[in-house]
Amino acid sequence: MTDTSTIKLGDHDYAVMSGSVGPDVIDIRKLYADTGMFTYDPGFTSTASCESALTYIDGDEGVLLHRGYPIGQLAEESSFMEVSYLLLNGELPSAKELHDFTHTITRHTMLHEQLMTFYRGFRRDAHPMAIMCGVVGALSAFYHDSTDINDPQQRMIASHRLIAKMPTIAAMAYKYSVGQPFLYPDNDLSYTGNFLRMTFGVPAEKYDVNPVVEKALDRIFILHADHEQNASTSTVRLAGSSGANPFACIAAGIACLWGPAHGGANEAALNMLREIGTPDRIPEFIARAKDKNDPFRLMGFGHRVYKNYDPRATVMQQTVREVFDALKVNDPVFEVALQLEHMALNDPYFIDKKLFPNVDFYSGVILSAIGFPTTMFTALFALARTVGWVAQWNEMISDPAQKIGRPRQLYTGPTQRDYVPVGKR
Repeated sequence: MTDTSTIKLGDHDYAVMSGSVGPDVIDIRKLYADTGMFTYDPGFTSTASCESALTYIDGDEGVLLHRGYPIGQLAEESSFMEVSYLLLNGELPSAKELHDFTHTITRHTMLHEQLMTFYRGFRRDAHPMAIMCGVVGALSAFYHDSTDINDPQQRMIASHRLIAKMPTIAAMAYKYSVGQPFLYPDNDLSYTGNFLRMTFGVPAEKYDVNPVVEKALDRIFILHADHEQNASTSTVRLAGSSGANPFACIAAGIACLWGPAHGGANEAALNMLREIGTPDRIPEFIARAKDKNDPFRLMGFGHRVYKNYDPRATVMQQTVREVFDALKVNDPVFEVALQLEHMALNDPYFIDKKLFPNVDFYSGVILSAIGFPTTMFTALFALARTVGWVAQWNEMISDPAQKIGRPRQLYTGPTQRDYVPVGKR
């Protein structure tokens, strides 16, 4: 990061700072002290809240880079464990480093046995995200040896534990909801294969991991690993800025992700495709989407950041075909998705408004084909995003410029007034 020039506001000069790529920023840290004024930016859409070297997004060009590597290359050629190492450490691992890292994660996948009792305290119909919020937050009560945020070794152990245990936590949340026994992790399987077995396997018989499904889910994990300073990541950073332990910070991120405007978008997109039902009904729904007086909206199109084709959606479309072919799925939802995408991409209305398909448009279709209920979609998102949250949290803790988060406000309530006793009102 460098200071390239200054900009004058009133009688004061403020530095214009440049990163390695992307828009410049104006350093306004002294603005209030100099002028007595704040900036006003609801949603923080024009505010850089931190300095980060993890993920870069160019929404206009449809670019997503992790530590400089394009998401398409990582999804096609890498693995989730390799991307996890990259996000945590800054560089791609050597063969030995990847082996050692994978070994470490594999040896941390089991949960403390007393957490089994914790699960049984929830209602059977509890949402998996409610369970994940509670269980992840409770981890700090079981792993006291990795909650000192000032100890780099403890931070590393906590990071590894969170990445390793999240598949076990998510799988157990699913098993609890359907009344099946929990399965312990199998250290002979891959990170993703192990999760599939813990989710869909049963103790009475051997579970064979389908390599196509395993690869598809691993790819979905890669595509959801990190996405810059989104709402849940910002929540993790904000919670962490107070000095909260890492388990509490990630639990806060899960709670934020649960919101339908954030992590629940793929479920909404799948429900929309099911509502359309058959390709012949697509024109009717496109007409409704264009009608300003109709509340219907095409879910899975457009993005808060991307104003071009979501680079993750391209990989997802290919992955859908692979999964459907391998599982011999004949689902009209997929044909609806393909034709809806084709019609929308060639419709001037959607082109002008830059409403391109995003990653959620296809991921829900894939997860449904694999066998996940819609209630698990956001839980899977949280599982994958944990590595990004952990990497962002570590980066924030290590940043000497980091301060406790304290946004300001534009106050519009009553000015000072005197209290009137209740008998005189």
